[in-house]
Amino acid sequence: MEVTKEDIINKVEHAKNGKQSAFKFLLDTFWNTVYGFQLKRVKSEYEAEDISIETFAKAFDKIETFDPNYEFGTWLVAISKNIQIDKSRRKNASLYKNTTNTSEEHIQKIADHAPTPEDKLIKEQNLTELLRYIKQLKTPYQEVINLRYFQEMSYNEIATQVNEPLSNVKVRLLRARKLLAEIITENS
Repeated sequence: MEVTKEDIINKVEHAKNGKQSAFKFLLDTFWNTVYGFQLKRVKSEYEAEDISIETFAKAFDKIETFDPNYEFGTWLVAISKNIQIDKSRRKNASLYKNTTNTSEEHIQKIADHAPTPEDKLIKEQNLTELLRYIKQLKTPYQEVINLRYFQEMSYNEIATQVNEPLSNVKVRLLRARKLLAEIITENS
């Protein structure tokens, strides 16, 4: 099924109202666009993934500023490009600074999902199978899944543990759950 501009505008409006399913839809719909754009620019999967996560975190924090007269994908790519330029400048200057300016109020709008396929596996005590699936994820995704579901840390505790902004942790966990759900579905 093709996603129309009206579908996107509708989901953006839902996201502005804090609907978690709208954030997930937007992430799923535009992840490949942003990630592919960055992969061509930086030529590193890890760096492209990191910039993509920051892009969605920043976009979700600033979703209220999105003008529906423009294309949402173009807006995301522009944010992504700016983040990559900032990172390159900092790298060249050997400085480190977080690029995501977030407020606690905006971060709270990205809520947890209802039970997901991995939650169901945990409840059914199929931990061995779940761990096998988790090991198929890249290390940063394995880490946030482990901290959230096995060590039962809060988002704030995870952010402190991995030394990342809270919004980045939320997007990384959202992405990790999506990838894990795809692995579980493929193997079911």
